[in-house]
Amino acid sequence: MAQITVDRTLCDNHGQCAIAAPKVFSMNDEGILEYAETFDDALLDEVEEAIDVCPVQAIFLKD
Repeated sequence: MAQITVDRTLCDNHGQCAIAAPKVFSMNDEGILEYAETFDDALLDEVEEAIDVCPVQAIFLKD
């Protein structure tokens, strides 16, 4: 299982990550980002795309 973190001080809830990797990221009813801290390695390409499209670069893979 791979892990990510989102820096909430940077995140502006743009939602681009939820479009790129909807199995890991989502927007709740208040428009706030929710995400799974761990995810199946099979979703790594989608998560890397989400990291790339984040306009404020708030998403990080954990080692």
